[in-house]
Amino acid sequence: MSVLSTVAALTASRTGRAEPLTTVRHQHLDEKPFVLVPLTLAGEACAPLAALAGADPEHPTLLTVRQPRNRAERFRFAERLAALLLAYIDGCRTETEPYTVGRGKEKEDRLRFRRAPQLLIPNGEGIAYVRLLGRLTRLRAAEGPYAVDPSVPALGKWLTWFADLAEFPDSGVLLAMTRLLAANWATGQSSSEDSHLASLLAWIDPPEGSDGARAAREAEDPAVWPPAGPSTDPVFDRILHELMTRYDEASDDRGREAVGRQIDRELHGQMLPTWRLMWRGVELLRELPEGAHVPGRWALDRRWFSEYAEYLDADGRPQARRDQAVRAARRLARLEDAVTRYEAQRAYDDPLVMAEYELTGAAFTGTVTARHEDRFVPSDRPGSQVWRPTIVLRTDTRIGLAVGTEVKSPARPGQEARILEVRQEDDGGHTVVLQLKGGFARKRTPPAPAGTLAEAGEELTYTTLNPTAMPSALPDEENTPWTHGGPPHPYEPTDEDAEETWE
Repeated sequence: MSVLSTVAALTASRTGRAEPLTTVRHQHLDEKPFVLVPLTLAGEACAPLAALAGADPEHPTLLTVRQPRNRAERFRFAERLAALLLAYIDGCRTETEPYTVGRGKEKEDRLRFRRAPQLLIPNGEGIAYVRLLGRLTRLRAAEGPYAVDPSVPALGKWLTWFADLAEFPDSGVLLAMTRLLAANWATGQSSSEDSHLASLLAWIDPPEGSDGARAAREAEDPAVWPPAGPSTDPVFDRILHELMTRYDEASDDRGREAVGRQIDRELHGQMLPTWRLMWRGVELLRELPEGAHVPGRWALDRRWFSEYAEYLDADGRPQARRDQAVRAARRLARLEDAVTRYEAQRAYDDPLVMAEYELTGAAFTGTVTARHEDRFVPSDRPGSQVWRPTIVLRTDTRIGLAVGTEVKSPARPGQEARILEVRQEDDGGHTVVLQLKGGFARKRTPPAPAGTLAEAGEELTYTTLNPTAMPSALPDEENTPWTHGGPPHPYEPTDEDAEETWE
């Protein structure tokens, strides 16, 4: 935990109410997200038991598997889930908008959808469930001895796409509610306890007349708030086992159906409280204003969605069981770039996040005391000079950045700055001299356009973080040398992939 989050957690434990960690919401929330509350059979890696799913808070769709050990029932569950989720995805593909990629001669006009699907899951374990369910359905075959309905592998491809993007912090297509809430509020309990959705929401939004600590203890009672899944409560497992035994031993279809309806009611009762908590979490998150960089990140999600939908329409082959070496390296590089860029964007959007970097010395805030606009320095070309104005800032905090460090300010992100001098004053404060470059509306000589050069008395924050840093450049896949396996080959599903492998 960082210093500020630790202080916030201690404050929450003293006051009995969660403390805010952010001033804005750093993830996009769709107007109509698809919520999925899954349950799995105890003792099985990914045997689907039930789910509440849909985009209507008042009318969730119940999906159940009355005998999860039955292969046919498992795939009927997948078919029903596919009918819901694929219809939701198709609903996001109705309108497009143009956008441009590349620069200069490489500029290219493309189309992307105005919407992208957003799947909300109660917790991180639910994301792992989505990944595993996608892996176990996308490789199924629609023909042959292990044939399933064509919607099942289609569902698996999309679930795998969701799960793959969930690893990237800048993506919002698959989100866990506990992670979303814990990123915006600090509670008086441990991070592992924050993975309990009912307990976490009790701290953030306790019932009237109760504090968060007391409400969280009450929320841990599985009789009041069943687990948010995908694992079930052990006490409920015993009840479920008895019902499934009666279901298997029923002498006729009528008796089996009666027990089946009872199983459905029990499973619905286990998931409905979590369903309501999910939408309450959505309401709380929507009360936070959206960060300035969020629309841009969601536009990138819409681009990935458009490109993957186009790929499925044209090719349709599923993702391979394992990434080939070249693609794994490219994915890792992209993930590292996404993490760095996302953390910088959060800091630029949110003063509370930036404060963390000030404590570690990666940023500082000061007041402008002077500026020197008519300043020129020698350029790389002999006999010529370039315009480089400076500003002087005064700060009462320690400066952890060395002379020569390149910094930027969230107030003027397009203007580069370099630290020329740092000196400590007699009263313990520090004076920082910054040389500025760019951000003057393309002007190369003074005077600077109004607003582009900081005025005396203006308070500014400067940091080494750069939200527009260019991603790492890797060679095209087609140019992969033989020492690294050569260009990767397209994945072709095999008969072995279509077998029943739920482990």
